[in-house]
Amino acid sequence: MLKKRILSILVALTLCALPAFAAPAAPDVAAPSAVLMEKVTGRILAEKNAHEKLPPASVTKVMSLLLFMEAIDAGTLRMDEVITASKTASGMGGSQIWLKENEQMTVDEILKAVVVVSANDCTVALAEHIAGSEQAFVTRMNEKAAALSMNDTTFKNCTGLDIEGHVTSAWDIAIMSRELIKHEKIKQYTTIWMDSLRDGKFQLSNTNRLIRHYTGATGLKTGSTSIAKYCLSATAERDGMELIAAIMAAPTTDDRFGSARALLDFGFANYALVSAYPDEVLLPVPVKLGKLSQVQPVLDSEEKMLIEKIYVNTLEKKVVIAESVDAPVTKGQQLGEMTVSAGGAVIATVPIIACEDVAKLTLWDVFVRSLSVLLMA
Repeated sequence: MLKKRILSILVALTLCALPAFAAPAAPDVAAPSAVLMEKVTGRILAEKNAHEKLPPASVTKVMSLLLFMEAIDAGTLRMDEVITASKTASGMGGSQIWLKENEQMTVDEILKAVVVVSANDCTVALAEHIAGSEQAFVTRMNEKAAALSMNDTTFKNCTGLDIEGHVTSAWDIAIMSRELIKHEKIKQYTTIWMDSLRDGKFQLSNTNRLIRHYTGATGLKTGSTSIAKYCLSATAERDGMELIAAIMAAPTTDDRFGSARALLDFGFANYALVSAYPDEVLLPVPVKLGKLSQVQPVLDSEEKMLIEKIYVNTLEKKVVIAESVDAPVTKGQQLGEMTVSAGGAVIATVPIIACEDVAKLTLWDVFVRSLSVLLMA
C-alpha cells in the first residue's frame, strides 16, 4: 500500500455552516416545453416537459447547420464554393429568399440566408450539394441525432416544414445546439442582425430579436409554423459562461422570447464557471527504480466546473496523491485525485495522472548508476 500525502486547500473555514448544495428554483415560463443548459458541462439547469416530442419548425436547421459546419471543418465543403439551386430547392415554400432554378450562390451566402432568415430554399440547396438529395441528407441528420443520444428525435426533412412524425424535444434541441456552437465559425452568422445578399439588392433581418435586445446573445435559431407554434434555441454568453435555452410550442412570439429571456436571466444570475485546477502547485512524485527519478502529476481534465454563485467563494479543493510510485509508470496512470466540494456537497472528483511514461531500471542500468556513484566518491 502506497503512503499518501494529503494537501487540503481550504478556501473558506465556514463551509460546515453552509446549507447543503441544492439547485435554486427555476422560473416558470409560458412555453409548455423548455430546457436551460450550460455549454461546457452540458448540465441541465432548468427543464419543463423536457422530453415531450413536438414539431420543432425551423429549429430543425440547427442539425442541418451542424452537418454543414462539420463538412466545412472536414474540408469537404469550402466557404467560397459555388452552389447551384435545383428545381426542388427553388420550389420550397415557407421562409425563403426565392432562389431561382440554376441561381448560384457561395456557401458563405447560403449559410447567411439559412441562419439569418431561415431560408428553406437555401437549406435544401446546400443539403443536396452535400449529400446528393434532401432525403440522403436527412438520413445523415438522423444518424447524427442517434450518435448524440437524441432519443426523442426523428427528422423527416432538413427545413422543419410540418410533416407527420417530424419531431424532437427541448432536451434534444439543447443537445444539438451545444454541439453546433462548438463550431465558433457559426457565430459569424448567428450574431448578424441585418445584412444583404445579391449585391445589396436583397435585405436580411434576423428573425431572432434577442440578438439585438439581449446582452451577450450569440444565436441561435428561431422557428414557427401553425402546428409547431413558436420555437427557439437561444444562446448567450456572459463572463465566460455560455447558456442554451431551448423553447418549444410557445403560444406567441412574445412568449417564445420571454421564456428564453427568463431562463437565460436565471442561469446568469445563479451560476458561474470556476477553474478546476488546484490552488497549489502539484509537486512531482518520486518514482522508485525508475529511469527518471520523478514524474509530474497533472489533472486528467482541466475543464471548468459549474457551481452556484453563492458558493464561488466557499470552495474546498482536497488533493490526495501518492507519496511515491513504483516503476514502470505509464502516461495517464492515476496517481491520486482532487475532490472539489461546495456547500457541503462534492461537486467534482478529478483524477490526477502521470504526464509521461517512466521505464523501470534494468540490471545494467543499476550497475552503471552504482559504478558512477563509486567513481564520483
